[in-house]
Amino acid sequence: MASELLDNLKRDLSIAMKQRDAVTTSTIRMVLAAVQVASVAGKEAVEPSDSDVVGVLRSEAKRRVEAAELYDQAGRTEKAAAERSELGVIERYLPAAMDDAALEAVVREEVSVAQAAGHDGPKAMGVVIAAVRSRVGDAADGSRIAATVKRVLNP
Repeated sequence: MASELLDNLKRDLSIAMKQRDAVTTSTIRMVLAAVQVASVAGKEAVEPSDSDVVGVLRSEAKRRVEAAELYDQAGRTEKAAAERSELGVIERYLPAAMDDAALEAVVREEVSVAQAAGHDGPKAMGVVIAAVRSRVGDAADGSRIAATVKRVLNP
């Protein structure tokens, strides 16, 4: 099962190289290398699916955000700007993020389902997070889901 997202990355790498876009070229190369490493990380090599590629993209985006913050704290604004420009390239390939209101609506629905099943308070957090993750998929980051669940369960 070929990953359409991976094919898009490879095609866009070729285009960026022809246009001599250094930031896009280096960022896509880095993402492709990370995908390759992830595909051979287990006992045998597997062909990455779109969800595998999205996972790598999310991981790389998170690294860029953290690095930019560290560079800002150290006063290295030029390095922080470079990390943010790489983040912009990575974000082009990530699925659209669910807005906070829609995420909170899903969380509230799942909290009511969990409470109907007898799970109350902070003990319901794991059940609710699992249910929300299965419903929203890649549209919301795990930390956003956890924070929203915590806020809804502990008003």
